[in-house]
Amino acid sequence: MSESTPAAPVVLDIWCDLECPDCHRALSDVRAVRARYGDRVEIRLRHFPLEKHKHAYAAAQAAEEAAVQGQDWPYIEALLSRTEELGKAGEPVLLDAARELGLDAEEFDTALIDGRHLLIVDADQAEGKAIGVTGTPTYVIGDERLDGGKSQEGLRERIEEIIDRRLAAQG
Repeated sequence: MSESTPAAPVVLDIWCDLECPDCHRALSDVRAVRARYGDRVEIRLRHFPLEKHKHAYAAAQAAEEAAVQGQDWPYIEALLSRTEELGKAGEPVLLDAARELGLDAEEFDTALIDGRHLLIVDADQAEGKAIGVTGTPTYVIGDERLDGGKSQEGLRERIEEIIDRRLAAQG
């Protein structure tokens, strides 16, 4: 690697259910990792809607529409801050969050009806199941998996330890 070529970022995949209270609590860890590492870490939300959350599948599709409209993380954070409301009120919360961010809520509604983002959500869920994800949030960095659905205790420290090790290995 030449001196002028920056190292590729470490990829942190977060398998998430946007109606999940544990994912809501994990948002502070995500923000802390982003603040600490900046562009040295690429944080990717991966969809893993759980059956027990009846609006999570629609929320995952809505998050994909937000990405198309250029507001993926702001929208994801807006939904994760409203998991309880989403659980009670359902799809209107998805459209309200879009409107609050200045997104095209009609396009969200259309996307949920026509299912244009179903394949992405289904592919993420299938990949998650294939690598052993069973709950949310689950963090995957390279070949290392941390299950945040069991306990959030000490999770940020373990994530940072893995990232630090991987960044150091890049030299």
